[in-house]
Amino acid sequence: MSAQINTDQLKKAEVSATLAKTLITQAIEQSAANPQLAEEALKQASTEIAQAQTMVSQVQSTIQTQSKQQKQQA
Repeated sequence: MSAQINTDQLKKAEVSATLAKTLITQAIEQSAANPQLAEEALKQASTEIAQAQTMVSQVQSTIQTQSKQQKQQA
């Protein structure tokens, strides 16, 4: 039996990463015209990236735990 992957959590991580990319693009486009808006977009992108990292790490941890349990049962 293989480890179960929480695809919902990975999809949420993907959404956060996509949003971060959009925010970074917005920051680049606004950097000359509105540095404050660009800075805010980068802060939001940083938050989204951190959330995505957390979700991916949680999924990885779950997979590793399941794998260890399966090896112990074998």
